Amino acid sequence: MTMKKRVLSSMVAVMSVFVLALPALANPHSKYVKGPVTDASEIIAQCIGCHEEAADDIMKTPHWTWQREQAVHGKTVMLGKINAVNNFCMTTVSNRVHCSECHIGFGWADENFDFSDKTKVDCLSCHDTTGTYHKDGNNSGWPTEHVDILRVAQNVGLPSRVTCGSCHFTGGGGDAVKHGDLDSTLEYPERTTDVHMDAEGNDFPCQKCHTSENHLVMGANMATSPDGKNVFGCSKCHGSEPHVESRLNKHTEAISCQACHIPFYAKEQQTQMDWDWSTAGRESDPQGVDRKTVKYRKTMGTLTWQKKVAPTYAWFNGKSDVYLAGEKIDPNVPTKLTAPLGDRNDQTAKIHPFKIHSGKQAYDANNKYFVTTHTYGEDGFWTTFDWQRSIKLGMAESGMNYSGEYGFAPTEMYWRIDHMVSPKEQALQCLDCHGDNGRMNWAELGYKGDPMSNPKWARNK
Repeated sequence: MTMKKRVLSSMVAVMSVFVLALPALANPHSKYVKGPVTDASEIIAQCIGCHEEAADDIMKTPHWTWQREQAVHGKTVMLGKINAVNNFCMTTVSNRVHCSECHIGFGWADENFDFSDKTKVDCLSCHDTTGTYHKDGNNSGWPTEHVDILRVAQNVGLPSRVTCGSCHFTGGGGDAVKHGDLDSTLEYPERTTDVHMDAEGNDFPCQKCHTSENHLVMGANMATSPDGKNVFGCSKCHGSEPHVESRLNKHTEAISCQACHIPFYAKEQQTQMDWDWSTAGRESDPQGVDRKTVKYRKTMGTLTWQKKVAPTYAWFNGKSDVYLAGEKIDPNVPTKLTAPLGDRNDQTAKIHPFKIHSGKQAYDANNKYFVTTHTYGEDGFWTTFDWQRSIKLGMAESGMNYSGEYGFAPTEMYWRIDHMVSPKEQALQCLDCHGDNGRMNWAELGYKGDPMSNPKWARNK
């Protein structure tokens, strides 16, 4: 970024914070929220004095419960962030103290957390306008000691990309790690980074698209909402035939808008593409690797990063397949922890762009299923570097049987790409997909070849 752009970005940041503070200035909460207070629960007790219905509503949503009832693999299960298996930090259930940094509550350290206690609802994490609110991954979701919680509460306003991004930009352990199309560059992006959130243009806040009713926010994560509940798409605003050219509108029957209008993700900074836990705990990093894209940390293992990545394309009908804890695996082939559902013959599916994050993680060598690990804390792997102890503690916490022998097996996770929409003049052109060196893998999409080459290869009707 040039110096001029840096200055402009800083100016936009200052102006945005001022604008975000306008609701607080127009309706000064300093008249209603009074000190002194000793902890955040005392603040929330004052919040619910006026907004008790809001607390009731938020406590019914996945932001609070981290799970909900849904059908997976022919059975009804409770599934969500608390028990979904991933190939980043692997599990949440045995690491609540750390993972609760992004829970919309205070104090979820173990299974004894009281989900009915309204004073534990963290209103401030979404409604802060000061830019000073912060929660660290070491105290079960309580704000850090340096935060002036009274000042924050007296200056609340509408959520912003900054407040939403404090969790959603940093999923998986850091900025740009998980999603590929969500990172801190979207706080105040340029038009080429995201045409909707362009800080000098449209400047959409997240809730412009992710609308909510009774605090239930629209949008679904493939890993935690495989049934596709609460999904929405571009047609919500743009309709089903957004183009002047009829041939392009014909494409929308089988191709998502994102497939053409997001030619690359991780546009400005690298996103993590692979996490190999099997190398963690070593005193030195593997040799012969490209230090520009591969990082090694003793606590985490080998991490591979890329920037400006062309997506992988697959049929997607809005629902996904997921791996459930305890299901058997073949350790010799990658297990798809999440994968889009749909194919060429599925009339509800469209070709959609994805990031595939690969990894290698611990599994029970005899029971042939992935284990839950205890990672954080004095007994966790990050402190002891003892896989055996970490797995025993994690499996005990999750209530799963552990045979005492472990290995490492490959995994893949699909992450849908929906953000970082390019200006229309930078969308993919015909030859980007249908040229001799087009980016589409037609065979994997169920075609004998480029469907433009033979009308018989077109999508079945």
